[in-house]
Amino acid sequence: MIIHDPVHKTVILSELERMLINTEQVQRLRKIQQLGLADVVYPGANHTRFEHSIGTMQTASLMAKTLGLGQEDVQKVRIAGLLHDVGHSALSHAVEGVLTRNPGMQPKVNGKRFVKHEAFTKDIVSNSFSGDAIIERHVSEEFGVDAHEFFDEIAKIATGDAQSIRKPYLAQIISGDIDADRIDFLLRDSYHTGVSLGLIDVDQIMQSLTIKNNHLVLGTPEGSAYGEDMVLTAAESMLIARAHHYTAIIHHPKTQAARVMLLYALEDALSRLKGREGDEAVTGKIIDFFTVYNDNDLLGFIKENGSPESNDLIRDIRDGKVYAPVARFNQKTLSPMSRMALSTIARYGVARKKFETDLAKELGDVLVDLSVATGVPKSTRVVIGNEESFFYDESALANGLVRAISRQMSLTAFANPDVVMDSDVDAVELQMRLKVDEMSPRLLHYIRENQYFPIEGLILLLYGVHSLFEKEGDGVVSIPRIRNITWVYRTVETFGRDVKLKNLFDYHFHTRYGFQYSDSVFENIQILVAMGIVDEDLRYYEKDGRFRQRYEYVLTADGVDYARPLVDSYRREFGALKDYLVMNKHSIPRDIVSIQASRYYRKKQTAGAK
Repeated sequence: MIIHDPVHKTVILSELERMLINTEQVQRLRKIQQLGLADVVYPGANHTRFEHSIGTMQTASLMAKTLGLGQEDVQKVRIAGLLHDVGHSALSHAVEGVLTRNPGMQPKVNGKRFVKHEAFTKDIVSNSFSGDAIIERHVSEEFGVDAHEFFDEIAKIATGDAQSIRKPYLAQIISGDIDADRIDFLLRDSYHTGVSLGLIDVDQIMQSLTIKNNHLVLGTPEGSAYGEDMVLTAAESMLIARAHHYTAIIHHPKTQAARVMLLYALEDALSRLKGREGDEAVTGKIIDFFTVYNDNDLLGFIKENGSPESNDLIRDIRDGKVYAPVARFNQKTLSPMSRMALSTIARYGVARKKFETDLAKELGDVLVDLSVATGVPKSTRVVIGNEESFFYDESALANGLVRAISRQMSLTAFANPDVVMDSDVDAVELQMRLKVDEMSPRLLHYIRENQYFPIEGLILLLYGVHSLFEKEGDGVVSIPRIRNITWVYRTVETFGRDVKLKNLFDYHFHTRYGFQYSDSVFENIQILVAMGIVDEDLRYYEKDGRFRQRYEYVLTADGVDYARPLVDSYRREFGALKDYLVMNKHSIPRDIVSIQASRYYRKKQTAGAK
């Protein structure tokens, strides 16, 4: 069987792939748009999860063949790519947005709480295809294994569960920082929206792929200086496209408006169903959203169960009458204290819902949306010379792009364009700014009584080091600059094993790179730098005849101001943290930086005045 695809041209299917495509689980994806409601902005963005799945299969196949994998492994990643989205909900990520904001609606399957579509995909792939006698026979003949065992492995590959399989790189081909899924959706979304995301050098990326220590990395066999440059250039092209994808498509105000209108309508319909029929009816329906429903089914559910106001929202989306932004703030237009608070709130669904709801009530007749970019690349590895290292430590451009993605945030109030008047806009913006500065720290303080925020653990760690070494006199302030970021990883991992600190430093670590490393710690550090809480300095050093770069960190004046109130909220934890730092004071790798006090504090005052 042959499929003609606008991105990858001719795609040839095996008999097993043809049978899987014809299952109801895959066919459902034909009626689920890849970009949800982005077609309100980009009329050509009507492509579906189905064609994206075909494209991911084809891209995974090219990656596996370029790596020189055997035919069986090539076929496994093809099937995993084909099935990687079978557990995706209708209307893109709207349902996941509801679940993160409403934990009581999160369904349990076999005793496990499901929130993300990957969990549904893993369950569907593991349990839905091995019961078909014809598919079972083909699996047995082609792979020589039991179908249930085969699809259990495919489920792990399809969802990026690299640590649970013998060949981790198979899962990394489908789900990693540079993977078949991302390559296809960046190419496909650009093609259908008409938005140029920059040149993604797929051929060079393919040529740069290699396997080292059982993991997928980027490198060049010959190890030449030019080859190394091309490896970095290829990977940088992916990050440039990723950053532009967020800005141009995901964070476009009109796309964001349609998304928030849908979210409010769906949340209302589910709440009304819960009031009539109880929790089980809601969780059962949500399972249907991920396994049975397509986009039209979900809209029909809202029409049947939503309030008149919710149906008005859906009708407005259908008629192209998308709400207009009447006030919009981003990282550059928020004070450092507010943007850090909002960045934290946005990443915790319950806090985000309360903030958006309360702010909308204060402003009146608006819908509020707080959005931040997610999925910051954090584990890409490259081989430079004969040494494996992080991509972001070898490319200053990559580090800057990760920062650019980390700082993408927006707080927007949307209103019905038929109701809002031009004279209302300035008043809403002024009122919103005042309310944000007042509400965001108060809400975080309230939520801290029942919940820990690990990113605040990092702030307190840096503040502890700062307060230990800070000195001020004769118009000069001397502050510590941490020069070995691996010390932060080791210290956070140590705190995670301490009975007093483990909740505040709840991070997962591994040693695949030869030292204690946490993807979440890396991501949170990038957020702190992007929000202006921490300054990052680039330093070059020589090792084995090569000049390398490393990043050193210092708490800003705004970071100090943000950290001080945290001590009151975490007094017990900060006491234990400070005791550890005092005991290990001489092993903290730091330089002391002296700055004119007026310059150090003027930076803070200028930033806060913007």
